[in-house]
Amino acid sequence: MNLKHLSILNYKNIAEAELDLAPTINCFIGQNGMGKTNLLDAVYLLSMCKSSTSCPDQMLIRHDEDFMVVQGIYEREDATEEHIYCGLKRGQKKQFRREKKAYKRLAEHIGLLPVVLVSPSDQMLILGGSEERRRFMDMMISQCDLPYLDALMRYNKALQQRNALLKMEEEPDPELLALWEEAMANEGEFIYHKRRAYVDAFTPCFQEFYATISGGNEKVGLDYVSHGSRGPLLEIIQRDRFKDRAVGYSLHGVHKDELEMTLAGYPMKREGSQGQNKTFLVALKLAQFDFLRRTGSQTTPILLLDDIFDKLDASRVEEIVKLVAGGRFGQTFITDTNRDHLDSILNHLDGDHKLFHIKDGRVC
Repeated sequence: MNLKHLSILNYKNIAEAELDLAPTINCFIGQNGMGKTNLLDAVYLLSMCKSSTSCPDQMLIRHDEDFMVVQGIYEREDATEEHIYCGLKRGQKKQFRREKKAYKRLAEHIGLLPVVLVSPSDQMLILGGSEERRRFMDMMISQCDLPYLDALMRYNKALQQRNALLKMEEEPDPELLALWEEAMANEGEFIYHKRRAYVDAFTPCFQEFYATISGGNEKVGLDYVSHGSRGPLLEIIQRDRFKDRAVGYSLHGVHKDELEMTLAGYPMKREGSQGQNKTFLVALKLAQFDFLRRTGSQTTPILLLDDIFDKLDASRVEEIVKLVAGGRFGQTFITDTNRDHLDSILNHLDGDHKLFHIKDGRVC
């Protein structure tokens, strides 16, 4: 899947942009704060129905404007086109359309245009709490498995309802409590097995990319830890109902899952240098791309690389350049403040590419 044309109006700091894009590499160069990341975020929005920064929708509208519009014309492998529209007015809900037809649920769009974003904010996957790593798994699996996304939404609803009952001052209805616990367990078992299969299939590919970039001198790992591995989830959820009632929320379930990231068998958060952390994250996202390409909607994802060369030594930059320029990743968008990095990639290319300059939200 390639994005042929991107149209932006009043999106963050970008007043207006009309871009005809190359099917291979598209590079965006400019100083920090000029709008490079916002351009990539607009592409991400058209795939995932939300900003990669998880900011409220109303903050996507440019200052002092009343609306924003982002549109894309995509070309499939069979040369057919997909027209995607996203519009938002202040004080109203976001509108999302495919071929001028509005979606009943935005979840129906997820997976149609798979995308992988590598950005500086990815460091929270290592440094942040377990919710960051669960979100990474959920975003990945949801793009290639719509039943998983539906199960996740049902689980979160059941969790919310159970927590509301646990917070009540009076004793909650035990039958109602049991009803939501059964829903959590049923959906949670499904989610657990999907995550388990995903991590098992994903880890070898991730380790291969890390070895390529690092020179093969470091051993990294991923370990999925879940209450679902302890036995029937319903029993685990109900076992500590008294404690849950005391704290006012659910202590057990797949909403507590963890994806442990390790270097030489030790926590990456504690052991990794800045360069090792960055290598870990880049390898993680390139493996995510490979996973989606093999298991998703039978279309090649779009790869978004935002300022990925910072904090990496020359040898690791060189290996990433070889990977990105090798034709393995389909259409790729790259931002950088350093023209040398981009020129290095472009010099390795045989196919079509484009270079854009960004200044104060303007593209030329």
